[in-house]
Amino acid sequence: MHGNNIGVSSPSTNSHPRRNKALLWAALSAASLALAPVLSAKAVDGWLNWRGPLQTGVSLEKNLPDSIDPEGESHLWSYPVKGGGAPVIADGRVYVFGYYEENDGTLVEETLLCLDADTGEKLWEYRSRDFLSDNVYNRYGIGSPCVDPETGNVYFMPTSGLALAFDRDGNKLWERSMLEEFWRLTFPNGRTGGPVIEGDFVIFRGITANWGTTGPPGDRFYGFNKHTGELAWHSSPDVRPVDSSNSSPTFGDLDGRRVFIAGTGSGSIICSNALTGEPVWRVTISQGGVNGTVLFYGDDKIIAVHGKENIDTTAKGRLVCYRIPTEYPTGDKPVILSPSDEIWRNDEHVSFSSSPVLHDGRVYTTIATGSLLCVDADTGETLWSLKLAPDQLHASPLYADDKLYVPMADGKAYVVKPHDDRGEILDEVDMGAICLAAPSAYAGKVYIQTKEALHCFGEEGGKFVGVKTPKTRIKDKKIAALQVVPAEIALMQGQSVDFTVWGLNAVGQRIKKLDKVEWDTGPLAAKVSGKTLTVNRDAPYAAGMIKATANGVSTSIRGRVVAGPSYSEDFESFELNSKNYLGEAASFPPSFWLGARVKWSVVEREGEKVVANVLDSVIKQRTMNFVGHHDLSNYTFSADVLTDGNRRIMSSIGLVNQRYLITLVGNWRILEVSSNHDRLKESVPFNVKANTWYRLKTTIQDNRDGTGVVKAKAWVRGEPEPDAWTIEVPVDKLHPKGAPAIFALSPQAQKRVFIDNLEITPNN
Repeated sequence: MHGNNIGVSSPSTNSHPRRNKALLWAALSAASLALAPVLSAKAVDGWLNWRGPLQTGVSLEKNLPDSIDPEGESHLWSYPVKGGGAPVIADGRVYVFGYYEENDGTLVEETLLCLDADTGEKLWEYRSRDFLSDNVYNRYGIGSPCVDPETGNVYFMPTSGLALAFDRDGNKLWERSMLEEFWRLTFPNGRTGGPVIEGDFVIFRGITANWGTTGPPGDRFYGFNKHTGELAWHSSPDVRPVDSSNSSPTFGDLDGRRVFIAGTGSGSIICSNALTGEPVWRVTISQGGVNGTVLFYGDDKIIAVHGKENIDTTAKGRLVCYRIPTEYPTGDKPVILSPSDEIWRNDEHVSFSSSPVLHDGRVYTTIATGSLLCVDADTGETLWSLKLAPDQLHASPLYADDKLYVPMADGKAYVVKPHDDRGEILDEVDMGAICLAAPSAYAGKVYIQTKEALHCFGEEGGKFVGVKTPKTRIKDKKIAALQVVPAEIALMQGQSVDFTVWGLNAVGQRIKKLDKVEWDTGPLAAKVSGKTLTVNRDAPYAAGMIKATANGVSTSIRGRVVAGPSYSEDFESFELNSKNYLGEAASFPPSFWLGARVKWSVVEREGEKVVANVLDSVIKQRTMNFVGHHDLSNYTFSADVLTDGNRRIMSSIGLVNQRYLITLVGNWRILEVSSNHDRLKESVPFNVKANTWYRLKTTIQDNRDGTGVVKAKAWVRGEPEPDAWTIEVPVDKLHPKGAPAIFALSPQAQKRVFIDNLEITPNN
């Protein structure tokens, strides 16, 4: 089951004998926690996001250890969990995004793990399995949870692209599927990034290929209501991405408005309004993704680093400082910064996803060649360089107590004391495994995550030293704009949704909820009564904009009526009134299919209308597009499928049922079931022939005990359906729901696939 596994563990390994009493007390406390009622939300303080309270990788604490040896006196505890993201700590609890490998690496489960910050005892965890992604766990996956300072609730995104919210005791509050609702793309390197909190919003990001204006792939940011999970805004500040990015947003103020900056997959640095998502400005610095966290420096400067080819030279990598606007721009946005806005550049830096640290006018970075550099933040001059390792991939340094804690990719970690002209190594330790995560500091302790364990160093006790966040004041109470929540909906026939309409002032702050609202549902056959929109039970499937007007101001949100448990499509009603890239008479696919407009087209083949994948560029050789609602379960999904080609070259074509991909792989002559390609993949021989129609039928058997069976059969269209399933794959933890989708893989974009007569039917 794609779900949680919350429990209490025995004492963690490698603890010191002097801690036995504390461990026993922690175990008893954890056991009583399982029986206690859920505590009410309360404000917390701590290392709440991966770069800490200053957003710069800097801790204000003192008396932190000079040694971080797992066998040394400063070592307090270790917990065996693999990870590549920084731990976050709040209210005496450590939250870690990691994973476990079992059965010699053939089974992987990701975890959001909650430990006692003092003892390392497991308090609870949520385990989940990846689905429909390309992630290779043995490479790297960088992401961290975050904690809401107002409530202590915890948010994180596993590789599958689920946006998840929990209370401090592990009770799931809400879940959104970024993949199935917004078509978030996945990548083999597993970059997920980490969510961040700003006021009422939790912000998740990723490259998505949704529908309509957000159909083309874009690196986008999504602001969800942190309490309910409803989408409040989305931001598309970027140009077309060429790479993924896990740069975490950093917040600041611009001319009375709250904004965030981040690197993106197009090689840009962007700025957007943190309350509305409105793009503000952008500057492109790289030919690939900018992964490091961008730093605000003073009121009018930013500092960023990247490791890909520069836009103005063939050299790779650069640390750069730009002057940014001090007034919120009017007119067309985003404003594009010019070369004259560059203050300085330092070309000694090639840094892929290691983020810089900023302290007292000094920038500290680790670069790809394994050196730690110190740079003057005002001039960009390198003040000193310290060689630490053969190379460095992703771990970022931590500055705390006048020391730098520096993990490296070769598994060594260093404690370095920075001087004006040099870096002095205080400690050099072999951590026993690759280090990809940034350290964190909390209450006199330093936490370091490796690919094998989370380690804690320091002294017992201690008090966290943070910063006070000033309360936001609302001065302007005139309504200048509207914000409708949710900002995007996908409903089945007969379903309803309740809207909240906020009046915003000129800077995007919420003034009050508005009750008197006029609605125009556009192409959607739906009625609005009060704040509730209900889709007609016989509404046609459609996608379009819904307009809301109140107080003389209007705005629009995005809406779709999507397929439910009963759906069929033979494409015969489509008018082929345009031309595709091959010059064929064609039409766009159904508008409510997610991300399908540029990936599929309706054409005529041998007298019948079918849908075919678009192969006008190599980047489109692989596609998966969702055709139904993300909450569906217990259904059968069937279609007629055909691959173009010959005996030697064919494509793969498949259907997704409840987060499992069932594929006829033409070149391999198999029928295959998979979820995460790196882990779950089973197949049986099936003699796929080119230019032959097959009927492919899929279903999921839910055994109601967390297990299930993925079933599929394929046969030549027109022949009798076989009684037996062609393949049956038992699953020990079943994904309980998931959207139906169509899939195509045409290697080198050579041979098209065709689909006809799609049918979704309920099993009961």
